[in-house]
Amino acid sequence: MTRTRLLAALFMTPIAVGAVLFVDTPWLVMLAAILFLAGLWEWFRLSEIDDTLHRTVLLVANLALMVAIVWASRTPTGFSFVLFQIATVVGVVWWLLAMLWLKHFEFASDHDTHARMFKLAAGTLAVIPAWAALALIHGSDPDGHVWLLIALGICWAADSGAYFAGRKFGKHKLSPRISPNKTIEGFVGGLVAAVVVSLIAAPFAGATVAQLPLVAIVVVVTVGFSVVGDLFESLLKRHVGAKDSGDLIPGHGGILDRIDSVLAALPVFALGKGLLGF
Repeated sequence: MTRTRLLAALFMTPIAVGAVLFVDTPWLVMLAAILFLAGLWEWFRLSEIDDTLHRTVLLVANLALMVAIVWASRTPTGFSFVLFQIATVVGVVWWLLAMLWLKHFEFASDHDTHARMFKLAAGTLAVIPAWAALALIHGSDPDGHVWLLIALGICWAADSGAYFAGRKFGKHKLSPRISPNKTIEGFVGGLVAAVVVSLIAAPFAGATVAQLPLVAIVVVVTVGFSVVGDLFESLLKRHVGAKDSGDLIPGHGGILDRIDSVLAALPVFALGKGLLGF
């Protein structure tokens, strides 16, 4: 399984890096919308929306919301990111509330209409703000593309660091009821890896030496939220007895399995970057 995961990662990573660095923001935002909506399609499955027509209608509704945000952001003199900033803040608030949901495991764990409504709302509140944060980071001048790569690199480093540290040193479960394989040692290993990667990469995005402690603070918080995103998807899978959100990516499961931490991390990173001014 490790070999399959590695080969899949070696194939996907250069494509993602190339897109972030060399594709213009409008086109990247469109590509990200396709990717995130594909993850949302899998989210609908975990929310027990089995009818293809119902899923399609819900997906089109979320696409329409994305289009509306872009359309309403046009100005006579160019483009405004205000709506993207608002969506980003909404996303951070949502993931704070998601922590309470994780604490109360049984909430919306039944299979009736009300549980599905909560999970469908959660899907929109996870995907739309993450997409908006991606646009906000990449569209910032002059090194937004590098900062977005750093934000994604934080998630990749945290995921890889947690995987290997957990296998080597993991003894204490992080959240045994939701994700038995995650350990505190793995979390610490992922956190260290993410901070190291960010401190090495941040100067290439224009961060000064004096700003590096601020970058480290944002990264620590971002990694914490990325774990919340990962755990929340695991919670959805536990509720329906699913192992993966899909089987599209060999060794990695579905698209949502790959972007669950990113959905939570991007709004937090974008907000932290904006507030601390690096």
